[in-house]
Amino acid sequence: MGYRFALSRENHEDLSAGRVLFSAPGFPAFPVRLASETFRRAMTAVSDGPLIVWDPCCGSGYLLTVLSLLHRDEIAGIIGSDVDDAALDLAKQNLDLLSESGLMQRSAELRERAAEFDKPSYTRAAEAAQRLAHQLTARGGPLPYSFARADAFDPQQLRRALDGQRPKMVITDVPYGEQTTWAGPRADQGLTGMLRSISSVLDDDVVIAIATRGRKVLLDERIPRLASFKVGTRAVTLLRPVR
Repeated sequence: MGYRFALSRENHEDLSAGRVLFSAPGFPAFPVRLASETFRRAMTAVSDGPLIVWDPCCGSGYLLTVLSLLHRDEIAGIIGSDVDDAALDLAKQNLDLLSESGLMQRSAELRERAAEFDKPSYTRAAEAAQRLAHQLTARGGPLPYSFARADAFDPQQLRRALDGQRPKMVITDVPYGEQTTWAGPRADQGLTGMLRSISSVLDDDVVIAIATRGRKVLLDERIPRLASFKVGTRAVTLLRPVR
């Protein structure tokens, strides 16, 4: 089963990693159209909005930033957490773009590079940052966000990362052993262990969307799913917190 919501092939070039949004080796991006499709499908299982969205394996923050720029009017706040300090440094750079001032500052930086290196690609990226700033303003303006270092297998750390906030949606693209791998002392618990850990700090009505590479998301088969779908090389499963 492919796309149900993101049916039109919109041009998402402005959101490509390394153009306006920040990227670095070892921190994979996520397909923009699939990000939007996953969010839309998850929204069908949410009772109300706008809502807080949490990614407990946020990496560079690329997925959260893309979702926020595409669906600002449906999102009230963003939470990112990760066990990797280098990932969180990059995530801060991307999440700082969730305001018009942040995007305009990024545009100015790119124009300076265009002048310094005489590269038209920097000028085009600066123009893209301005377009994203105008779109963000039109869809609701600056978006509150928080991020923290937390091991996705440690409920105590996750509670501290949430700091009393109550997300209604979790979206995460989990490590799949190529550019990224599970880390921390409980990494051998795998995907099911991560799901049980994050479920312990969530309300019962939260919808969780887990994406990974492969034919399907490899969870304990006894865990009930709301829906599953596959697009290209990625599989996505939607479910409720596991008790």
